[in-house]
Amino acid sequence: MPGFVRSWYRVASQRTMSDTSQRKAQVVLAPSRPAVTGKKSVFLAGTTSRTGGPEWRDVLADALAHLPVTIFNPLRHDWDSTWREDIDFAPFREQVEWELDMQERADVVVVYYGPATDAPISLLELGLCARSAKAIVACHKDYRKRGNVYIVSQRLGIEFLDAEDDLAASVINRLKLLLAQGDSA
Repeated sequence: MPGFVRSWYRVASQRTMSDTSQRKAQVVLAPSRPAVTGKKSVFLAGTTSRTGGPEWRDVLADALAHLPVTIFNPLRHDWDSTWREDIDFAPFREQVEWELDMQERADVVVVYYGPATDAPISLLELGLCARSAKAIVACHKDYRKRGNVYIVSQRLGIEFLDAEDDLAASVINRLKLLLAQGDSA
């Protein structure tokens, strides 16, 4: 289980019921396209493999809930593994186009690499945003392509975290900086 997930459990266990009324973040799940209410936005790219623990995107979204942001979560709970990955198959095409649109729209792109997969689509997502200064990468020490992801991140000045680091704190800091810049503009 990633370190930020364990950190979230500690924080969550200390919350009170009144904290839920402080939720400011809007979570947009694929493939919906509602009006965006957040002042800034974050796209949650990365590993979709189940780990047996909580879904990392849900944990991170909860940690960001107190910020006035929109969170684009591409994980579809209605995804059917029998769907064809074919450009002419409407649900697949809709998903891919939604992900491309929301990643382009986002102010921050979080890319998480877990240990259970090569995550080829996540590598593509990093490649799409690598030169944009939007990315924050969290990479598990056992991720098989870690060396490549690290070298690319280092070369392009992308914030690179071990999966054991506090991803939520890094994302919150980046969003707060962007929100502060937006307030002063």
